[in-house]
Amino acid sequence: MNSAEMDRHIPFPFPGGAFPATLGAVVQLTVLHQVEPARLVVHDIDGDWAIGDGVNDPNLPDACVATHIAHALTLDPTLAALATLPPGHMAERASPADEWQISAHSYDL
Repeated sequence: MNSAEMDRHIPFPFPGGAFPATLGAVVQLTVLHQVEPARLVVHDIDGDWAIGDGVNDPNLPDACVATHIAHALTLDPTLAALATLPPGHMAERASPADEWQISAHSYDL
């Protein structure tokens, strides 16, 4: 498989409880550029993944990018524990020193 390939949907649960290398996610650039830590991870009901800083608006133009989730994992290995986060759930924390808090997720319409 080409390492540049990015998959949006990979059957869940993931083998071995680990994020697949080709899994894509929408990640806030503040997290990728290490301006802010990851404080929010969403695994939405459709199976999509998103990682945000939890403080800046991810909906602003050019705030996020689709990339391999592995890039975020390299910057923050604690994200690996969330590979078993079920669809329709999110994990939040106030800081990297805090435990992830899991709750149901839905998009506000």
